[in-house]
Amino acid sequence: MWTVIYLAKNKRTADKISKMIEAEGVLVKLQPVSKNTGDEDNYFEILVLESEVEEAHNILYGLGY
Repeated sequence: MWTVIYLAKNKRTADKISKMIEAEGVLVKLQPVSKNTGDEDNYFEILVLESEVEEAHNILYGLGY
């Protein structure tokens, strides 16, 4: 099951954070919050597998997020 670990305020930020998490070996999925808004005006959920939530949170905290 996929779990939201962070809510990014645009696609660019979501991509940046997801790449950093993926670099540590964690699978990441991005999902827009609204279907009727452009990428730069939309919030994006960053999701990881439930089994990797703790590791992903540790990565985020290490990055200052």
